[in-house]
Amino acid sequence: MTTPSGQSPNPAPTNLGYVKYFNTLPLVEGLSTCADLSLHAAVPAKLGDMLARGEVDIALASLVDMARSSVPLTLIPAGMIGCDGPTLTVRIFSRVPMDRVRTLACDTDSHTSVILAQVILARVFQVRPTVRDFDARERVLMPAQSNVKTDPHSVEGDWPETMLLIGDKVVTDSPPAVRYPYQLDLGEEWKKLTDLPFVYAMWMCRSADVAAGSPMRERLLSIASLLDRQRRRNTARLDWIVQSYAHDRRWPEDLAERYVRQYLRYEPDTRAIGAVQRFLGEAAGLGILPDAKVDLLKA
Repeated sequence: MTTPSGQSPNPAPTNLGYVKYFNTLPLVEGLSTCADLSLHAAVPAKLGDMLARGEVDIALASLVDMARSSVPLTLIPAGMIGCDGPTLTVRIFSRVPMDRVRTLACDTDSHTSVILAQVILARVFQVRPTVRDFDARERVLMPAQSNVKTDPHSVEGDWPETMLLIGDKVVTDSPPAVRYPYQLDLGEEWKKLTDLPFVYAMWMCRSADVAAGSPMRERLLSIASLLDRQRRRNTARLDWIVQSYAHDRRWPEDLAERYVRQYLRYEPDTRAIGAVQRFLGEAAGLGILPDAKVDLLKA
């Protein structure tokens, strides 16, 4: 199809799924002004399925969703959400020591953090607790599976005995420390265990769309370059991002600046890709994820 002037019309924008957490701003700030993109916000746990179903073409999705995906997915090394030590916003809160945890109530926003929690508890504390979904916003513990007994001691009031929280709520709406004396930063524990960074999410796309001969390949390569450039631009203006967004996201400005500058990592370098492979291998070894091949986009 052509316009009356004989020129091809502008193609439909590429659908891009992302997360509206404060920690994603160094990757996504400014993308909304790009005419080539149509942005779709969702919690991390939904983006993998949106990508597999074709609702978005590229997503900032979790590694676990890549491993579990019904269609092959390819990692785009243009940006990630990761850490190289403490992560601040992925944390277990417990009223009992970690080696006595029986039930882990898991924030339903993230799949990768849930698997990481199980890896850390198994490898470091030698416990394999029952995992239950926990709606952290409504403070509702979901019913246990039919073949799992409900632990009558797992909930006190509106907070479970042991829970995993992720995202901004760890800073803005975490439980009182006096009730939860045992806390674990999962990024820090992973670093102690492996001496590697950890990658929670990375840009990814359907592998078929970037295969040789795919009509989508050149467009997605172009968008991958755009995402890489935007990450580089944003990491050069972190002060502005913090000043512009911290207050509205209920973050203390000084903590927000330390968070994006000191805690988080956004560039998927060689060590980060090695960490992806190590994490997927650890999870597969425990039988909590299928074996997964890491496919990295190459120009």
